[in-house]
Amino acid sequence: MRAIGVAVVATVPTSGCAYAPSISVLGAYFPDWLFCIVAGVVLTVIFYLILQRARRGEWLWPSAVVYPTLVTFFALAFWLILFPH
Repeated sequence: MRAIGVAVVATVPTSGCAYAPSISVLGAYFPDWLFCIVAGVVLTVIFYLILQRARRGEWLWPSAVVYPTLVTFFALAFWLILFPH
């Protein structure tokens, strides 16, 4: 009886999963998060180039922490703005 209760409780969080969010590109379906990560990387590269051109690249250090954080920030912002479902 306890195993059935655990199974029921474990399935409750998945009840909101109606479909997999994906975008059709030339007949192939790609997950939404893939586009968000690509957009995050592109926006971070643009941000980096702007800082380097303005000679302000030293403001953001350590770069091994800052730039992955910027990719994450831009990807999540892109997700929230364009895919609000």
